[in-house]
Amino acid sequence: MSLKVYNSLTRQKEEFKPINPPYVGMYVCGPTVSGESHLGHARPFITFDVLYRYLMHLGYKVRYVRNITDAGHFEEEGREAEDKISNKAVLEKLEPMELVQKYTNLYHWAMSQFNNLPPSIEPTATGHIVEQIEMIKKIIADGYAYEANGSVYFDVEKYNTDFSAKGQPYGILSGRVLEEQIESTRELDNQEEKRNKSDFALWKKAPAEHIMRWQSPWGEGFPGWHIECSAMSTKYLGEEFDIHGGGMDLQFPHHECEIAQSTVCNHKMPARYWLHNNMITINGKKMGKSYGNQIMLSQMFSGNHPLLDQPYAPSTIRFFILQSQYRSTLDFSNDALQGSEKALRRLMEAFEWLQQQDHIGSTGQVDPALDEKVKKLVTEFDVFMNDDLNTAKVIANMFELVPIINSIKDKHIPAGALHTDTVSLLKKQLSVYILNIFALQSSKTDNNNKLEGVLELLINIRKEAKSRKDFLTSDKIRNELSALGVQLKDEKDGGTNYTIQ
Repeated sequence: MSLKVYNSLTRQKEEFKPINPPYVGMYVCGPTVSGESHLGHARPFITFDVLYRYLMHLGYKVRYVRNITDAGHFEEEGREAEDKISNKAVLEKLEPMELVQKYTNLYHWAMSQFNNLPPSIEPTATGHIVEQIEMIKKIIADGYAYEANGSVYFDVEKYNTDFSAKGQPYGILSGRVLEEQIESTRELDNQEEKRNKSDFALWKKAPAEHIMRWQSPWGEGFPGWHIECSAMSTKYLGEEFDIHGGGMDLQFPHHECEIAQSTVCNHKMPARYWLHNNMITINGKKMGKSYGNQIMLSQMFSGNHPLLDQPYAPSTIRFFILQSQYRSTLDFSNDALQGSEKALRRLMEAFEWLQQQDHIGSTGQVDPALDEKVKKLVTEFDVFMNDDLNTAKVIANMFELVPIINSIKDKHIPAGALHTDTVSLLKKQLSVYILNIFALQSSKTDNNNKLEGVLELLINIRKEAKSRKDFLTSDKIRNELSALGVQLKDEKDGGTNYTIQ
């Protein structure tokens, strides 16, 4: 029994065969830290955290690289390009790197609330400007990019002509035909600089008002959006690696452009398996700023949003996401989240009770039908996970086991109805999946983590206030926490510790 994943590149499930077993290289597109992450962003990071955990469970040694986009030129299909970091820094009256640090910290805090493991490497775009410039120079030298007025563009039509003959056209991942893309492309600013409508920026000349800029062979400017991932995945995982992941919305243009850039530079497809999670929607619409329907993660945890009936614990949100297979659409509703909250509580209560029992099971008075049913349900955990990470089916099996566990607890089913080995298998499988792979927590643990997270957030807000010399706010936070029994102690290294009395 081996792991099969749906490869977006071939549009079919394939057996996962790493290039250099037992080593696995996985690259996942990380956040753009120009603002706080919303609920829709949680899905890819939880999805690929589960994949990361499961690969390690299978015995693989995984190098998980997830980038931080903290600079650059962000192209969105059908819209004017913008540098979100610089624009937001102006709005918040912060230095760009101050803004980046603020939202990177907030992102890390949210990921810790979800119990996500940190990646092996978390490179930043600003930390790899040299690598991006070197990659652009190579693409120009190979004849697939050109300079225009201090900017550099990738020649999509030339690439498509040359590589279509090799069976690798531009659009191979998304299935989009280039001619159709050109016809549907709107006329945008600086379009006259490009040879073709479909060409995309590798490097942009920085206008006078642009804050973030670097020296390059083409003048002062900043990198395009797509080039950073090609440069960083190549540096840390090699010219060809195993898995590239991200949200379905990144298939085009971002991942399509990555494939073209990397293929020109390295003469091979960058990743063997391309995995994409589907979106979280609200009333059928993708969650996002442009739709005005985004719910920030801190709002999810606090309940402070018009669309929310109550606060939701991080484990509830994680469980809500895992109740659907990652490639299926997941529609947000309070009813669905409240249902997940109740279901998770039932599951954890049954699991925690079972783990405390040492005298369940027998070798004599076993109910053969029940014993066989339980063995089948728990062994199918592995079967379903190996079938493209079908967490939904694993959880469905868990909920067939919950009434059996509760019936043993309530003595409606004899304690010896299951074979001792079956009970051991049941405990082991539930422990492995609930704690290690799905990384779920009991409500008590979740609430403790949530309290710690809120305190860390208040400490960071106080630190920012002190840096702005806003001592009124800084002192107010310290005094209010002290009144609640939380004592803050500022350290010489600039950090702050706390004790709860």
